[in-house]
Amino acid sequence: MILPTTRHGTVAPSRLHALADHWLPRIVLSPTILASLLFVYGFIGFTAYLSLTNSRLMPNGDLVGFDQYMALFELDRWSVAASNLAIFGGLFILICLIAGLLLAVFLDQKIRMEGALRAIYLYPMALSFIVTGAAWKWILNPGLGLEKMVHEWGFQQFSMDWLVDSDMAIYTVVIAGVWQSSGFVMALFLAGLRGVDDSIIKAAMVDGASLPTIYRRIVIPALRPVFFSVLLVLSHIAIKSFDLVMALTAGGPGTSSDVPAIFMYQFSFTRGQLGLGAASAMMMLMTVLAVLVPLIYLETKETRHGH
Repeated sequence: MILPTTRHGTVAPSRLHALADHWLPRIVLSPTILASLLFVYGFIGFTAYLSLTNSRLMPNGDLVGFDQYMALFELDRWSVAASNLAIFGGLFILICLIAGLLLAVFLDQKIRMEGALRAIYLYPMALSFIVTGAAWKWILNPGLGLEKMVHEWGFQQFSMDWLVDSDMAIYTVVIAGVWQSSGFVMALFLAGLRGVDDSIIKAAMVDGASLPTIYRRIVIPALRPVFFSVLLVLSHIAIKSFDLVMALTAGGPGTSSDVPAIFMYQFSFTRGQLGLGAASAMMMLMTVLAVLVPLIYLETKETRHGH
């Protein structure tokens, strides 16, 4: 093919621009795509392979099929970790959704000092989960924090010993997680609320609809894409919860607040059972997919039907 040239024999600038527009984005993005394929999907595949082997301290090629998965489900500690994940994940997501939505509705009323309040609510998200866990470990410590302070006020019967109670320790993780993440959820919902068409709300008010009815029937249903995003983010945070639990309870007392992420780390890197740890990691991935795939399907289904 003969390319258009100038008098000096060079390719016309318009042709160069077209080539640059076509290839430059691919060239810029290709290292990121290759790195993702290798370090994300490649290692997922490698982990899946290890879960089918009898790997101990180091990987090996001794394939044992699904024996590691069978051994995993026979362990009481895995049952405890999975139960704790269900408790923590369910309460964490539910409370964050409710608290974040209520805070967003409160700030959406154009109140005074909205910027300052928004910054206060968002501040915990600027902290790492390690810092959050350490702070709440001090607050909930019966001998140092909240219980000791209330006792000094004269309320000697007050008790807040959840941190050292094996039946309640997982709920301290819920408290710390909600404190850190509800402000972020509020910000997402607030952005969604500010995107709702004011003319629809004004029309509903002219028709005599009360403010609670407007939010329940018009505003909140319009936030469905925001709910989708929030559920994805919170589910991801809950399933991979490691640093918060380690900083706050370290999985204790005993293993009462153990979660799959801690189980995977300890069996893979401290107990020399790499195959079993890989199997637990794959079960965590299956849990993520069990949440992610239905949500994506519902979202794309609604989009295809034009809702």
